Amino acid sequence: MAGSELDEMTESGAFNRTPSTFRNFISRDEESPFPAEAGRYHLYVSYACPWASRCLAFLKIKGLGDAISYTSVKPIWGRTKESDEHFGWLFPSSSTEEPGAEPDPLNGAKSIRELYELASSNYSGKYTVPVLWDKKNKTIVSNESGEIIRMLNTEFNGIAKNAALDLYPAHLRAQIDEVNEWVYDGINNGVYRCGFAKKQGPYDEAVKKLYEAMDRCEEILSKQRYICGDALTEADIRLFVTLIRFDEVYAVHFKCNKKLLREYPNIFNYTKEIYQIPGMSSTVHMQHIKRHYYGSHPSINPFGIIPVGPGVDFSSPHGRDRFGP
Repeated sequence: MAGSELDEMTESGAFNRTPSTFRNFISRDEESPFPAEAGRYHLYVSYACPWASRCLAFLKIKGLGDAISYTSVKPIWGRTKESDEHFGWLFPSSSTEEPGAEPDPLNGAKSIRELYELASSNYSGKYTVPVLWDKKNKTIVSNESGEIIRMLNTEFNGIAKNAALDLYPAHLRAQIDEVNEWVYDGINNGVYRCGFAKKQGPYDEAVKKLYEAMDRCEEILSKQRYICGDALTEADIRLFVTLIRFDEVYAVHFKCNKKLLREYPNIFNYTKEIYQIPGMSSTVHMQHIKRHYYGSHPSINPFGIIPVGPGVDFSSPHGRDRFGP
């Protein structure tokens, strides 16, 4: 069983992420097993996790905060059961224990692992966030972030405050899918392949691919406002959640230090613009991000020391409006 990302290693010393397991889909169809209803669903996230953060970003910018509730876990992994050695996401015991994190309001669970065990008595996969929970059936709808954001984009438009925003428009889907593929391979998952590599060869391969993809982004963003053209899309949100963590965590903790985000003028200003979209900054809790990475991977950072910097200001002017509205 791969209890966390740290267990997902090949014999060659390379990191190999396993796929998500719960893959149900909420639909606007009222006859669906999981119909889009206000107040029925709850999103469990970690502010530290980029996959969960992109779901929270969609919830915020689509204006679904009143229709779908959410809870964040504590940033640092802890033991999820006394009977084994698994470490994972925990809920705080009170709303004052950990700023930004809250106890489980629905099931009284002590960990994300307990939610998986409530949903499936014989579950044997990873206990990951995000978790999209069905309050009515008391089960997990989905733990696949790429599919959750698609649900949030379209299926709740009848109750979304920003229903007109389409982050996966039909005329751009082929391009978005193509960008998502190389961004995921080289950047989103690429930083993990750098950080979790246990041998030099897999690290060298991953870091080469990472910076080829970063250079590609810099070139694209020197000519257009967003990664797929002149409109914000899902591809931007998926890219953003890695970029916002780059200098604060990945450059140090995951050895992605060939070139910093701040050394890419177009990528850096692009990241600031996305951060400044109404609702987006509330999804970025840098203290949770730094405390998780530096505190939850003892094989990488055995003493859990959190670097003091760099404290990047993403609220400063970005100048991306030079490309037009």
